[in-house]
Amino acid sequence: MAKDQEPLLAEERQSSEQSSERNVEEDALLTGQQKQQKSKYGWPFWREVGLFSWAVIATALVIVLGVLYQHQQSVPPNRSGWGKNGKPTGKRNMIFMVSDGMGPTSLSLTRSFRQTESGLPVGDVLVMDQHLIGSSRTRSTSSLITDSAAGATAFSCGMKSYNGAISVLPDHSPCGTVLEAAKKAGYMTGLVVTTRITDATPACFAAHVNQRSEEDRIAEQMVGDYPLGRVVDLMLGGGRCHFLPNTTQGSCRADDKDVTKLAQDKGFSYVDDRKSFDGLNMGSAVKLPLLGLFAATDIPYEVDRRQLNDVFPSLDEMAQTALRALSDATKDSDKGFFLMIEGSRIDHAGHGNDPVAQVHEVLAYDKAFASVLDFLDKDPTQGVLVGTSDHETGGLATARQLHQDYPIYHWFPDALLNATHSAANLAVQLHYHISIHPNIVQDSLANYIRAVLLEQGLGVYDATDAEISSLMDTSPTALPASYIFADIISRRAQVGWSTHGHSAVDVNIYASSAKAARKLVGNHENTEVGEFIRAYLDVDLEAVTEELKAAGDAVGMGKEVVDIDAIAEVDHYQGDFKRGLECDCGVVH
Repeated sequence: MAKDQEPLLAEERQSSEQSSERNVEEDALLTGQQKQQKSKYGWPFWREVGLFSWAVIATALVIVLGVLYQHQQSVPPNRSGWGKNGKPTGKRNMIFMVSDGMGPTSLSLTRSFRQTESGLPVGDVLVMDQHLIGSSRTRSTSSLITDSAAGATAFSCGMKSYNGAISVLPDHSPCGTVLEAAKKAGYMTGLVVTTRITDATPACFAAHVNQRSEEDRIAEQMVGDYPLGRVVDLMLGGGRCHFLPNTTQGSCRADDKDVTKLAQDKGFSYVDDRKSFDGLNMGSAVKLPLLGLFAATDIPYEVDRRQLNDVFPSLDEMAQTALRALSDATKDSDKGFFLMIEGSRIDHAGHGNDPVAQVHEVLAYDKAFASVLDFLDKDPTQGVLVGTSDHETGGLATARQLHQDYPIYHWFPDALLNATHSAANLAVQLHYHISIHPNIVQDSLANYIRAVLLEQGLGVYDATDAEISSLMDTSPTALPASYIFADIISRRAQVGWSTHGHSAVDVNIYASSAKAARKLVGNHENTEVGEFIRAYLDVDLEAVTEELKAAGDAVGMGKEVVDIDAIAEVDHYQGDFKRGLECDCGVVH
C-alpha cells in the first residue's frame, strides 16, 4: 500500500518544495533520504540586493556631496581680511574712496535726478546706497566745520588737526600717514583724483606742510623729495602747473624747479595727455612708478568733461587703470596695495552752489565706486573698499522757499535735465565772448546770454530780464557770473543752498562689505576711519612719525607758519552777525 501511495506522496512532496511549506526534516522522513532545501534567497538574489544597496548608497552620497558643494558655492569665502581673532590676516588690498564735499542730500539730489532722467522707479537707487554702513562726525581742532586738509589728515594720520594742516598736528609736528606706513611695510600705493594732485586730500597722504596752499612744496614731496623718499607708486589727476618751472607756459610755480624732471630722475614714468593715458591700456601697460597729470589745474566737471572725452580721462577710467596696474604689480608679492580714489569736484560743485555739476559729479563717483566693487569681486586677493566724505559743502537742501507765502512741498529734478554745461563753464564762455567782442552792444549781449548760455547751456527758456541784466553787470560789487548761473537753475529746480562754504553735517560711510568694515558700522569720529585703515593694513604709523620728527627741518614743511592761538575758539560767537558781501572767486576749497 505504501507503494500505491508513493506517487501521491511524491506529488505532495513536489508541491511542498514548490510552495516551500515543508522543511527538510519532514522531507527526509517521507523519503528516507537526507535532502537539502533549495532556498529562494540564493546568490543571484543577494547579488541583486547588494547592487541595489550600493546604488542607493552611491546616489545618496552624490546628493549629499552636491548639496555641500552648492552650499559652499553660495557662501562666499572669507575675503574680509580679518581673522577669527579680530586681527588682519593674509595678503589684502585697501581701496579708500573720498567723496569730497558730498553730504547725505547729495545722494537724494542725484538719486531723484537719475530716476527722472532715465524713467526709473522710485525704488531704484545708486550703487552707493546699497553699501551704506554708517556716518562720520567731521569737526577739526580749530572749528566745528572742517576743511578738506584737516578732514583728510584725520583719515591719513588718524588724528585731528587744524583747518589747513597737511598731515601735521597743531604743534606743527608731522604725523605719519597710512600711505607712508603702507609703503614701508611693503604695500604698493596710489592716488587718483580729479583735482590737482597737490590739493588737500591727496596731499595729506604723501606730504607734510603747515598750510595747504604750499602746493609747490607738496609737489616736490609727493615725488620723493623729503626724508622718506618716494612713497607713492602711482599718481593720476590734474595739477600739472605746480610741477612745471615758472619759465614754462602753463606753470603756476613760484620758482623755476621742474618737478616733472625731478620725478623722472627718481624713476617715474610721466604722462600728461589723453593719448599717453590711452597708451596705458587701462593699466595693463603701466610702468611703475607712474605720474600722470592730465590737466593744468583741475580736470573739468564731468558734465563738461564728457564733451571733451578725447582730452581728459574720467575718474572711472583712472580708477580702473590704477586698480589694474597695482594689482598686476603685486600679483607675486605677499603684500597687496593701498589706493586712495577721490571724487574731488563734488566739493567744487557745492562751493559753486551748482546742482547740475553736483549730480553729474556724484554719478561719476558712483560709477567709479561700482568699478571698485567689481574689481574686488573678481580679483583673487581679498580686499575692502571704504568710502566717506571729508565734509559736506554748500549746505545743500532738496527744498527751497522762493516766496514769502507758505511753501509748496516740491523740488523739480526735471529742471536740471536739459543743462549741458556747469555754471562755471558758462561763466567762462560769457567772459570769453565779452573779451573777443569788447564793443558789443547790450542788446546783442543779452541775446547771446539768453539764446546760447541760458537756453542751450542751462536748459532755461524763461529767463527774466532781471536775471539777464545781472549776468551783464560787470561792476566791482557784482556777484560772480558762475554764482548767478547756478542760482538761476537752482531756483527753477527749487534746490536750496545755505553757504558757498562747508557745513558741519555728519557724512555717510560706505563699505564693500559691512562684515569687512564692521568697526565702522554706526556713527564715528572721522579719525576712526583713519584708525580702521591703519588696522586693516596692520601698519605702524608711530614709527613713521618718529622718523619724520627725527628728520626735523629736512621735511621742509613750507614757508607758512600758522598761529594756532589765532584760530582757536573760533566757534564761539564774537558778535559778527552780518558781514559785507565777499566775492570769493578764488575761494580755497
